[in-house]
Amino acid sequence: MEENRLKTGTTTVGIQCKDGIVLAADRRATAGYLIANKKAEKVFPLNERIAVTISGMVSDAQLLTKLMKAELKLKEMRADREVTVKEAANLLAGLIYGNVRRPSMIPGISHFLLGGTDSSGFHLYDLFADGSITEIDDFVASGSGSVIAYGVLETLYKKDLSVADGVDLAIKSVNAAMQRDIASGQGIDVVSITKDGVKKVFEQQIDYSIKVK
Repeated sequence: MEENRLKTGTTTVGIQCKDGIVLAADRRATAGYLIANKKAEKVFPLNERIAVTISGMVSDAQLLTKLMKAELKLKEMRADREVTVKEAANLLAGLIYGNVRRPSMIPGISHFLLGGTDSSGFHLYDLFADGSITEIDDFVASGSGSVIAYGVLETLYKKDLSVADGVDLAIKSVNAAMQRDIASGQGIDVVSITKDGVKKVFEQQIDYSIKVK
């Protein structure tokens, strides 16, 4: 039944900067009202130049991420050149399109933000759960906390933002979502993508436990 289906939630953010891309996400994984994992990773490198954030059904998102890593390696070996960010985004969009339309007892719904760098510059894409693809020239958020994150992004984002300032903005937007969205929390991971490649630039685990003497 629709009303009994387990609902998942998260907050992921992607920001286009003048010298790179910033991707960020919280660390809470939920199954309905249960916090299933307090240390869930939601930002993954696909290779040295491209990374994604994940939201939706964890199993589908993890599987598609593994498939993408393998497909990108195979594509580069066959073509004997680096895969462009647009090619990677189109490949992932095709996988999502096929996954969500495959008959299954459990609907395979996953949403990705993909960022990367190639010879033509820095690129950020929103890969929606239906397989559609949109190139982003400023910022994007996904997940149950995205509405709250968008409020911060709309207010504080400036064109030609540096990666350093983009990291600060990503932290602020995900943190705001964690304060109001029950499906987001536990911590924040932030990855930057610059001319030097993919690098984790911030990680923080939040301890909500009460210390009892």
